[in-house]
Amino acid sequence: MKTRRLPRIGVTMGDPAGVGPEICLRLLAEAWLRAVCEPMVFGEKAILLRCAQRLGIAPPAEADVRDLPGVVPVRFEPGIVSAETGAAAFRYVEAAIAAALGGEVDAVTTAPLHKEALHAAGIAFPGHTEIFAERTGAPRACMLQYSDEVRASFVTVHVGYHEVPGLLTIERIVDVIELTHTAMRRLRGPRPKLAALGLNPHAGEHGLFGCGEEERIIAPAIAEARARGFDVEGPLPPDTAFLPEKRRSMDALVCMYHDQGHIPLKALAFDRAVNVTLGLPIVRTSVDHGTACDIAWKGEANPGSLFEAVKLAARLAANTSAV
Repeated sequence: MKTRRLPRIGVTMGDPAGVGPEICLRLLAEAWLRAVCEPMVFGEKAILLRCAQRLGIAPPAEADVRDLPGVVPVRFEPGIVSAETGAAAFRYVEAAIAAALGGEVDAVTTAPLHKEALHAAGIAFPGHTEIFAERTGAPRACMLQYSDEVRASFVTVHVGYHEVPGLLTIERIVDVIELTHTAMRRLRGPRPKLAALGLNPHAGEHGLFGCGEEERIIAPAIAEARARGFDVEGPLPPDTAFLPEKRRSMDALVCMYHDQGHIPLKALAFDRAVNVTLGLPIVRTSVDHGTACDIAWKGEANPGSLFEAVKLAARLAANTSAV
């Protein structure tokens, strides 16, 4: 009987000045990793070696690194935001996406970028989700935060609060519900149950708060999604949607903006939550934290979210249909 090969996971190193190099090294040192996937870090070997030497941990094996030289290690300082490291991190992501589109790797897992470093380098993308959507030509995409405790997807992500109401449309909310439903079928079972949150306190309190977003946009989107056969309720008041009983009864919650879901997720599962981009032609997962420049290269970074992200990438890659 032919043995099925392990999925190949491309892991981007993230911003060199952040915790990315350290958590990638911690990942490669894990004994369980080789039973789950074939890893390859897209980054710079010289930086990984410098980080390993500073922290006194094992250097990466030659076969575990796709070397993309460009940032000379002596020209940046860990913990310091710079255009140079932002450009380097972007280059790692682009190379990993190209490898996934070309079939060289089966999935991509990303260590964190620093948004200020990206912008300093003249790169206008606000984050990974937007980079992957644009570079893969995905007609629609959304962010899913996944953990055993709670799952949340997002209608809007990296925008200011004042922009959110204008970005909410019936079509966009239905798209996110559909993408979330498809992902939950793959990850949690054939009949996922979803809920969509309101935008305003108490889900608008029947028009008392806000500008009628629940009545004009969110409720009609939920009705349309139900008409298409999706099991979704709402709009739920955001302040009670994450209570334990509700979380246990729902496979995922569809949130209207970034902090609506990220705050409870990080409170409940900071070291275990995984960021997944839905709607892409490739599998992409990521850590659910930032570059943590204040503890970069100090041996203090918790690699747990990266471990979970790689495990989930391998699980999704084993299913040939894309999320």
